[in-house]
Amino acid sequence: MNPKAHPAAPASQEPAPDLAGAPASPGPAAAASPSPDPYTVAGVRFAHRAEVEFAQLLEFYQIEWRYEPDEFPLEWQDGRITRQFRPDFYLPEYDLYIELTVMKQSLVRRKNRKLRLLRQLYPHIQIKLLYRRDFQRLLAGFGLPATAIEPPASGPDKCAAA
Repeated sequence: MNPKAHPAAPASQEPAPDLAGAPASPGPAAAASPSPDPYTVAGVRFAHRAEVEFAQLLEFYQIEWRYEPDEFPLEWQDGRITRQFRPDFYLPEYDLYIELTVMKQSLVRRKNRKLRLLRQLYPHIQIKLLYRRDFQRLLAGFGLPATAIEPPASGPDKCAAA
């Protein structure tokens, strides 16, 4: 088991395999190894390219991290959780959660609301929200292009959701 992946992470985080082009029986195509997944770092699959870039920085500097290890209930109705928040990263050495958002500043209102609520309900939790401009500056500081924060050409991904 990967120590950086949370053991209670839902199975739905893994994408369903695309079997549309799979051969009906094993053959030469089945023996070929698949190309590396650009959304995977240290055996963990990410939802967004910015998360991949951030994890690679943490790996390079040997900072221990976990991807989406904890979920915090934020609102309840009739004893059921109706809203929750799962920060992107946890850095155990710093006891710090990191949430990356590369959405346009005008679209981050819901995420800011969730973070305010998390801080009210869990004042002992340390969390830092890195906005698009913060992440651009971080990448630039390492001499990296800001392409990781641009939405993919094929369509929106996690960055479109709050």
